[in-house]
Amino acid sequence: MALTPPPALDDAGLLSQVLCPAEVAYEERVASYWSNTAKKRPTRILRPASAEELSRDLVTLVNARQLFAVRSGGHSMPEGASNIEDGVTIDLGLIDQIVFDKESETVQVGSGCLWNQVYGELQKHNRAVVGGRAGSVGVGGFLLGGGNAWLTAQRGWACDNIVAAEVVLADGKIVSANRSDHADLLQVLKGGGNNFGIVTRFTLTTVPLDQVWAGILVTPKDTIPKICRMTMDFVTKIKQNTENNLIIVIGYQPDLKDVTAIVLVVNTAGVTDDPIFDEWKELPRITEMIKTTSLYDLSFEATLPKDHYTSWFTLTFKSDPRIMLKASELHDELVASLKSFMPDGDFMSQCTFQPLPMIIAQQSLRAGGNIMGVEDNKSDGILFQVIVIMKTEEQHAFAYAQAKGYVESLKEFAQSIEGGLFRWLYMNYADKSQDVLTSYGPENVKKMREAANHYDPDGVFQKLCPGGWKLPELDD
Repeated sequence: MALTPPPALDDAGLLSQVLCPAEVAYEERVASYWSNTAKKRPTRILRPASAEELSRDLVTLVNARQLFAVRSGGHSMPEGASNIEDGVTIDLGLIDQIVFDKESETVQVGSGCLWNQVYGELQKHNRAVVGGRAGSVGVGGFLLGGGNAWLTAQRGWACDNIVAAEVVLADGKIVSANRSDHADLLQVLKGGGNNFGIVTRFTLTTVPLDQVWAGILVTPKDTIPKICRMTMDFVTKIKQNTENNLIIVIGYQPDLKDVTAIVLVVNTAGVTDDPIFDEWKELPRITEMIKTTSLYDLSFEATLPKDHYTSWFTLTFKSDPRIMLKASELHDELVASLKSFMPDGDFMSQCTFQPLPMIIAQQSLRAGGNIMGVEDNKSDGILFQVIVIMKTEEQHAFAYAQAKGYVESLKEFAQSIEGGLFRWLYMNYADKSQDVLTSYGPENVKKMREAANHYDPDGVFQKLCPGGWKLPELDD
């Protein structure tokens, strides 16, 4: 049973729009979460329309010692990351202003925006930002988790392109974190999650961008060993070809009743015949859908089905075909296990490989650096994710354990190869059980702890905002 909110919440004259259970608007907001895993039922949903409204209402919540969660787009899957059962969810969806400044070539974006809104507005100016590939993903959570994007090799992680952040602190103070003021806060926000305050607006650098060449090709399972080798070659070449990117998805397709390899390709300059893709074009294919399009239109295609239960885990490892092939073999075992428990057609599973050339860390450092520790990589890498999507809560409980075992087996294999396993984990693909912030390294944990002690000395975002990944205690 949900806890009754403290009387202060109802009597303090909250400025935000307040949604209560059983109201139509409340039910619509709960239903709008991407994954059923996140569809909790808070005692109240607060919808501030500005930083000033949020400031006053956050103070009210803190004074009442009320547990809360913060939602941007509602795409975060781990339980509690953007919603809460016995508490208040602060829904930033009304803070969705987008203002492009031609002179500075920057854009101010409200944290409650979705990326397709941002791309749609910037398309009018032939500009883009380093943002989410799926247009339904929210701006705030994506940026605070780091943000891998089609433009990452060119411009670093999405968070590296934050010029300034408007932040509401736990005491209600509103600050602008930039390179001149509160620079320590700006750095820890770049990958540090919801540990320091609530960001209501980001100022982002933009890039000139008109059309992109992009799409997918689906190839038979027997191409997977070749694709693993080709992926390593691609990662090696990308530092001289930063306008190109790809994602490899090895997935079980219920319609085909088999595993296939799906290759998502992009050239952000709109070039259709870049030699880096010559070998990829020669692969046998089950289907192909590649075309010249816009980043805005593409953002509607890079999506997974919503309204399901979801489990996912992540690793980062050396760009090595042996590790990728092992991931594929373990995925076959995962599919067999899932089939033994749930009917064919009730689930989808994927393991994905995304290039992490060392040039990305170099781009990050040029932009001032983030807090993720990615510069510690000693070789080109792969950002890996395993995803299982299923229909029922019972299936989710089973699949979660299977996916967790899968990633542990792959982690063990990567560790057996010299330099095979990287330390750091990518927050936006991680399960709650994975210790993301510790993976950033002791120096970065120290920076985050010092910033939290300075900007949130009472530990509000550690104690009253339990969702997401919380800061570990420092060793004495």
